[in-house]
Amino acid sequence: MFNLPFPVFDANTGSNSAADGMGDLPEWDLSDLYTSQGAPELKRDLEWLEKSCADFANDYEGKLDTLDAAGLLDCVHRHESIEGIGGRIMSYAGLRYYQCTTDADRAKFMSDCQESITNFTTPLVFFTLELNRLDDATLAALLDANQDLARYKPIFDRIRAMKPHQLSDELEKFLHDLGVVGDAWERLFDETIAGLEFEIDGETLNIEGTLNFMTDPDRTKREAASHELARVFKSNIKTFARVHNTQAKEKEIMDRWRKMPSAQSARHLSNHVEPEVVEALRTAVVAAYPDLSHRYYALKAKWLGLDVMQVWDRNAPLPIEETRVVPWLDAEKIVMDAYGDFDPRMAEIAAPFFSDGWIDAEVKPGKAPGAFAHPTVTAVHPYVMLNYLGKPRDVMTLAHELGHGVHQVLAADQGEMLSSTPLTLAETASVFGEMLTFRKMLDRAKTPQERKVLLAGKVEDMINTVVRQIAFYDFECKLHAARREGELTPDDINALWMSVQAQSLGPVFEYMDGYETFWAYIPHFVHSPFYVYAYAFGDGLVNALYAVYAEEQAAGTTGFEEKYFDMLKAGGSKHHKELLAPFGLDASDPKFWDKGLSMISGFIDELEAMEG
Repeated sequence: MFNLPFPVFDANTGSNSAADGMGDLPEWDLSDLYTSQGAPELKRDLEWLEKSCADFANDYEGKLDTLDAAGLLDCVHRHESIEGIGGRIMSYAGLRYYQCTTDADRAKFMSDCQESITNFTTPLVFFTLELNRLDDATLAALLDANQDLARYKPIFDRIRAMKPHQLSDELEKFLHDLGVVGDAWERLFDETIAGLEFEIDGETLNIEGTLNFMTDPDRTKREAASHELARVFKSNIKTFARVHNTQAKEKEIMDRWRKMPSAQSARHLSNHVEPEVVEALRTAVVAAYPDLSHRYYALKAKWLGLDVMQVWDRNAPLPIEETRVVPWLDAEKIVMDAYGDFDPRMAEIAAPFFSDGWIDAEVKPGKAPGAFAHPTVTAVHPYVMLNYLGKPRDVMTLAHELGHGVHQVLAADQGEMLSSTPLTLAETASVFGEMLTFRKMLDRAKTPQERKVLLAGKVEDMINTVVRQIAFYDFECKLHAARREGELTPDDINALWMSVQAQSLGPVFEYMDGYETFWAYIPHFVHSPFYVYAYAFGDGLVNALYAVYAEEQAAGTTGFEEKYFDMLKAGGSKHHKELLAPFGLDASDPKFWDKGLSMISGFIDELEAMEG
C-alpha cells in the first residue's frame, strides 16, 4: 500500500537547458495534491489518517467473518478511503523528492511521511489476513449476495493468491513496520546515483548529462563517456554491491519465510500472471536473439564502418542521421496529432498534461534520472516526469509516458483498489502510444534516408525494450540465485552481468574494461525486483495488438478503438486473458510471443532490403 513513484530509467536521456532551442519546458504544479509541505490540508489529512486507521482496526479486527455482504462492502470502501488519503500524501512527498533527490529537506519530509503512514497503517495488516481466513464458500456467498461487492472479486482473488504464503498476524505486522528500513536502502541508491559526478571535457556532469554522450555523433566523445561512467561506477561499486546484497538477502529471507517457490514468484503473483506465461515470453525472446539483436547490430556495424562494435557504439546515431533538436512545442504537436488521429478522445485526455502542470520535463541538478508516469490517487490525476533533451527519441519517451497517463486517467473510475493495473498490462497504453507516434512520424518521412533512420531508431528502442530487458531479467534471476548461496563480491556481480551481455548483444561486440560494472545504475534491480520483464511483455503484447488494429484498418472495419478504450478503463479489474479475448489474442499461447517478435524482425528485414 502507498507505493512511491520511482524513476523508470531511460539510458537515452541527458542534460539540457532552455537555451538549447527547446523552448520553455513545463514544470509540475503539485498544488492539486497539496500546496506545500506545511499546508494545513496535509496536516489535517495526516490526523484523519491516524484516526481512521485506528477506528478501522477497532471496528473490524477479529470481526471480518461476522460481516454480511453490506458490512463487508462498507469495510472495503473505508479501506479504499484510507488508501486514497495515504496515497495522496505519499504521492506528494515522493514527487517533490524526485524533483531533487539531493535536497535533504525533501528527503527528510518524504521519510517522515513514510514512517508516519507505516505506523498509522500497521493496525490494518489484519484486513488481508482475515480475508484469507474466510473459506471459499463463505466469500462466494457474500459476493453472490451483493453486486457492488462482487466488483472487488479480482482484488479478493489476488489477496487470496497470497494465502499459502501468509505468516502469523504478529509477524505480518512486524514485517510491515520493518518496510521502512528496506526503503532506506532504496533511498541510499537514489541519492548515490543522483550525487555522482563525471568529468567530461573539463565539465562536471551528473549521470544524465554523461549518459547523453552515449548517443553523440562523435565516437571519441562516446568512448570518453563510457570510460568515465566505468571509472565512477568502479569507485562506488562497493556501495552498489552492498545495496544489492542487502536487498537480495532481505528478499531471500522474505521468500523463505513465505515459502515462495522461487525469487520471481512474488512478482508473478503481484502481476497476476502465470509463471509459465513469463517463461514462454523469456524463451521466445532468447531464441530470437540471433534474428533480432545479433542481426541488427551486425547491420549497424556495417553502417558505422566497423568490423567490431564497442559498447559505446550500441546507441550511436547513424552516420546519415541529422543532428537536430525537437522543440518542446513540436514534440507536443507530434504526439497529440498521433493520439488524436487514432481517436480524438485520446488527445482530449492527454491535453491537460501539457496545459495544467502535469509534466515536469527539464533536467535539473539532483532530479531523478529517466522518466515515469505516477498515477497518484484516483481523486486527483497522474503526473509525468521526463528529462527532455529535444532528441527524436525523447519525443517517443513523451509518447510512452503520456500513454501511461491516459491509461491511468481512464482506469481511475475503478477506484483505488481496482484501478492499479498489473505491471504486465501497465505497459500496454504506453507502448501503443509510442507505436502510434512512430507510425505517424514514419508516414511523414520525406526520403528513404529519413525512413531508414526512423526504422533503425524504432528497432533499437524495441531491442532495448525486449532483448535488453529480458537480459536484465536473466541477470536478476542469476543474481538472486547466487545470493542465496552467500554474500556476493562486486566481482561476483560483475561476472553475472557479463554472462548475459554477450548472449543478448551478439558476436559483433567487444567489451571494454569497466563495462562489467554497468549493472550498478539500473534502478529497477533495487526498487522493484523482476519488474523488467513487464517491458518485454508489454512490447510483445502491443505488437500483436497493433497488428490486429492494422488488419482492421486495412479491411475497413471498425470497433478496435472502443475495445481498446474498454481495455484501458478496466484497470486491474480483469485478467490478461479477459482483456485480450475481444481482440482474438491469448498471451498464454506460446505462438502469441512469436507474433509480437515478428514485427521487430519485419522492420529489420526492411532495413536489410534497403542495403540491396
